Amino acid sequence: MQREILWTGIGGQGIQLATELLADAAVAEGRHAMFFGSYGGMMRGGNSDTTLVLGDEPVRSPPTIGSTWSALVLHPAHAAPTLAKLRPDGVLVINTTLCGDTGHPGSVVGVPATELATAAGSANAVTMVTLGAYASATRIAELDTLIARLPHVLPAYRHRHLATNEAALRAGYAAAGPLLDAWSKPPVPQEVAT
Repeated sequence: MQREILWTGIGGQGIQLATELLADAAVAEGRHAMFFGSYGGMMRGGNSDTTLVLGDEPVRSPPTIGSTWSALVLHPAHAAPTLAKLRPDGVLVINTTLCGDTGHPGSVVGVPATELATAAGSANAVTMVTLGAYASATRIAELDTLIARLPHVLPAYRHRHLATNEAALRAGYAAAGPLLDAWSKPPVPQEVAT
């Protein structure tokens, strides 16, 4: 079984880091991972996107996908290409602080990620909030594993932000509830909003 995850937002939101954390946590839990990150010419304000494929068996091809099981949208500026790849029965996590209704017919997890990140100590932790919400809703990885792997993924010169990132993961996890189990049954469309 494989699960595809597309993440989109703008540079400076931490999308590359959060994708690496999810990949690392999935591997720690016995899964296989392959991901690809891209970002626009600007470090902050340009597009930032990642493609992550997780599986029970080794991922055999580069993570270039035509459709996805799930998507996380942090900012509406560059969301259209990602939303176009999201399957109708797929799982969508959106930052409701910045994004409105997408019209997605599948499962939608709305979380005020920017607000929760700010309350956790840094608006820059918005991806950690959405990752926490995604983990809570899909059981794609355990919260304890994400927290345990955070020091291994966060560069040493940024370890002073460990507590803030952990708080953001926990806030996102608490903001969403169980929706489905990514590793067992297919998703059943429903709305989860906070």
